[in-house]
Amino acid sequence: MIRRFFIYSLLLAVLVVVAGCQKDSLVERTEQEQPFAKSELIVKFSSEVADMISLAQTTRSGATRSGQPSVDEVLEIIGVYELERVFPIDAAREEVTRSSGLHQWYVVRFNGEMDSEQVAKRFSALGEVVNVDFNRTIKRASSGRATPLSKEKLERAISRTTRGVMNDPLLPMQWNLVNRGDMFTEGEVIKSVKDADVRCEQAWQHSMGDESVVVAVLDEGVFVEHPDLQGCIWTNEDEVNRSTADNDANGFAGDYYGYNFAKDTGVITWNDAYDSGHGSHVAGVIAARNGNGEGVSSIAGGSSDKAGVKVMVCQIFSGNVGSSSIAVARAIKYAADNGAVVLQCSWGYVSGCANEYDWGEAGFASQEEWEAGAPLEKDALDYFTHNAGSANGTIEGGIAVFAAGNESAPQAGYPGASDDYISVAATAADFTPAVYTNYGKGTSVAAPGGDQDYYYDYVDDEHNYGEVGCILSTLPYNVSESGYGYMEGTSMACPHVSGVVALGISYAAELRRHFKAEELQQMLISTATSIDAYMTGDKYYCRYVADIGPQQPMQLNLSLFKGNMGSGQINADAFLRAIGESGAPMRFPNIYIDEQSSVVIAPHIYFEDGASLSFDVSITDGSVATVEHQGSKLLFRGLRQGITSAVINSSDGKSYIFTITVRKGANDNGWL
Repeated sequence: MIRRFFIYSLLLAVLVVVAGCQKDSLVERTEQEQPFAKSELIVKFSSEVADMISLAQTTRSGATRSGQPSVDEVLEIIGVYELERVFPIDAAREEVTRSSGLHQWYVVRFNGEMDSEQVAKRFSALGEVVNVDFNRTIKRASSGRATPLSKEKLERAISRTTRGVMNDPLLPMQWNLVNRGDMFTEGEVIKSVKDADVRCEQAWQHSMGDESVVVAVLDEGVFVEHPDLQGCIWTNEDEVNRSTADNDANGFAGDYYGYNFAKDTGVITWNDAYDSGHGSHVAGVIAARNGNGEGVSSIAGGSSDKAGVKVMVCQIFSGNVGSSSIAVARAIKYAADNGAVVLQCSWGYVSGCANEYDWGEAGFASQEEWEAGAPLEKDALDYFTHNAGSANGTIEGGIAVFAAGNESAPQAGYPGASDDYISVAATAADFTPAVYTNYGKGTSVAAPGGDQDYYYDYVDDEHNYGEVGCILSTLPYNVSESGYGYMEGTSMACPHVSGVVALGISYAAELRRHFKAEELQQMLISTATSIDAYMTGDKYYCRYVADIGPQQPMQLNLSLFKGNMGSGQINADAFLRAIGESGAPMRFPNIYIDEQSSVVIAPHIYFEDGASLSFDVSITDGSVATVEHQGSKLLFRGLRQGITSAVINSSDGKSYIFTITVRKGANDNGWL
């Protein structure tokens, strides 16, 4: 039976309207009357029917029927006027798309005389239909804004001497990265604990990020022109900036920095009146440029002389435009197809254990419910976790990181609560759980998310309460005149984990080690620092302090969280040290080339200290393929169908034997 589930909120923590960090608040949630599209449905047809539809679309301008009688009878009854493949054709990835079954998903648009649920019942009765899903409206619960950092505060920070870790002037205000335990004290009440951070300072001794690692940020758009983000934004080298054409034929026109899936355009936006700056804030936590003397530091933003990880902008929200199930699924697949290995997702469903009085109808209560209720989303995420990365690269598969949710519920929200992904709870600067965080079942780890209500007794000159207890990062200038400001929520804890995962993959790349994604995911969880010792007594806070100021403090029983904050707080240092002690050495890959085509390989990525080495290649059968140097890369050309062995030698004495396969329709992944 097809079940209907509503998305009530994006876990962006965007409900505070008055000055204050973003998080869910007393502002009433806004729901549309119809939580999914009325006149369209998402249908997964059998592979045979999908092929029939595809053939019909290639032989005429469009297709409204499948060519399969029983299916077409239903299409005629419900008045279908358009069938559109959910995932656009990208020739370079079509075979892996087909092997994953994603080519079988179609958007079915009909005339509206029958509603979506009636149509879903019709389709679910067909043997040629594998699954049916609703195109839900995924909408932020309310408008909101960050707490801007004033220009005066920024100038004062610039004039002060930093702690010596880096020359970024705002690093001393980023307790989430480097916590000395001396920031929030008043008398005998200590609200900051040394090392209640993500242990960046220690981890940076191993790596500060590597530009070969790409993190896809599914969020609002990112301010790509921010001085602290320039250089960390991924670009599509096969696309033309500001072009309206699909220059690389991947199905997405103008996707130079990524893609705006909310508005179906290559133009990334961040300055709409309804934008909160959340996407830019998340990007800054992960990859703002380190050591450039500008603003903030980040987890994996490189150093003054080395670029850090790249952020791919997968915009699923734009101004007051709601996203959809289709847009989110396309963004997930796009991330995998274009080189991202970490999926940063500060969104999800309300917890299945959330208080329905405050949050309306609860979300999914179990993995089984989620898989049955959101099959397109599940298929897209499976595609990412299985097909991102490379069998020949640093990581095979991808890692998806989700916010646990902000409903103070004893269960994380889905999809993050699934066993296959990482779900992140939020903590304050003393390891205690943030007063809003979800916890318990489905929670993987914890990370700093900020806790403004807990720091209610700290007020600045502008009467902003508790902002120092939030997370400081980059913002667009239309949100903050200085370009920086504070936010909080599990949606802020989430990018800390994405950043640490990216930092770990960077270290593995620098060591020329290979890992499967699930290995790194379990390693991240197992190296977390236990915080159960801090789950005793009561925690006092003032709810909605940003809106109404400090009132009578409320109590939070910390014992409820003992053993329920996942495996503990992520520890970047321990994670990177574990990576240094494990993994398999990378080897030069076997090469697959289409007949009369070519493949370019960068050999240095497969050898330790490869950037300082030179290479030569000898091919046994020169009638099958040839090789030539193109700067630091090797260009292999396929001449005729066949297989030949080859040897690559490095200037430090290492040698690898590999094979070159030339066959019609092959690409560099070996797919036909």
